Amino acid sequence: MIQAGGRPADALRDTATFAQELEGLGYRRLWYAEHHHSLSVGAFPPAMLTAHSATFTSAIRLGSGGVLAPNHAPISLAEQFGTLAALHPGRIDMGIGRGPGTFDEATARALRRGAGPATDAEYRQDVAAILSSLVDEIVGDTLPEPWLLASSAAGAALAAELGLPIAFAHHIRPQNTAEALTGYRAAFIPSRWCERPRSLVSVLAVCAETEEEAAWQASPFRVFRDAVFKGTADAHPFCTPADAAAHPFTEEERDVLADFRTRQAVGAPETVARRLAQLVAETGADELMLWTPIHDLGARVRSYELIEKHFTATSA
Repeated sequence: MIQAGGRPADALRDTATFAQELEGLGYRRLWYAEHHHSLSVGAFPPAMLTAHSATFTSAIRLGSGGVLAPNHAPISLAEQFGTLAALHPGRIDMGIGRGPGTFDEATARALRRGAGPATDAEYRQDVAAILSSLVDEIVGDTLPEPWLLASSAAGAALAAELGLPIAFAHHIRPQNTAEALTGYRAAFIPSRWCERPRSLVSVLAVCAETEEEAAWQASPFRVFRDAVFKGTADAHPFCTPADAAAHPFTEEERDVLADFRTRQAVGAPETVARRLAQLVAETGADELMLWTPIHDLGARVRSYELIEKHFTATSA
């Protein structure tokens, strides 16, 4: 996130530090998302962030969550991530997604060289071409591990058809998660990429020593999420908790945000651990990925530290 009062260069400077902190805590994966023309998230290509962080770490898996297939030539993505996998064997993931990565229509069209949004058939062709190109463009002895990102039943169905592990965006559309993953498991076809259904669920997780502190640290996300609903999230930097406290919400907006929060994991360690365990039980997820949009880097790392200390999949 690009913090209010900061610069994109500051966010980039923190990238390797954050990766090192997560690796030290024992986390398994760290993914970078593709965004464009955004004052809140930045426009940092996932392949470049992956390469940068990989040079400062030695064990944590790194990759895209995701790189957006309609914006790129399949062979180009295969070359980028194939090279990363050769340079860092056994550590590179390639999460593939569909969205434009921007709310700005002109930017979306520029990325697509004037074309409109990809159809279902075009997206399927793009993903299939990426997988085929990965095999054709092998650079070293190992390939990146491909995942398909999804937030709907349609995306889950494609992952099942292609035999890919699925990363489901519960932090975006939590109402779709359980049903989509059930359908994915029922329809899964084994492939060279994955012998059995594998699911990762991405969840908003903000943890602090107290409920009040967690709510304070999560408050900028409320402003960001409200802007996402309105399609204006790219227009402003990620605000501070103090600014978020003064942000006016309508009663309807507060209700929508409150409902969204109940589906995520925000609170003191016991609260977050319990909610994450519930999510595993509800979805059958093999793995959780935590998205923690906290303004301050130290508080963000502390959130991961507390969750690592208190959470197990069977937390009561």
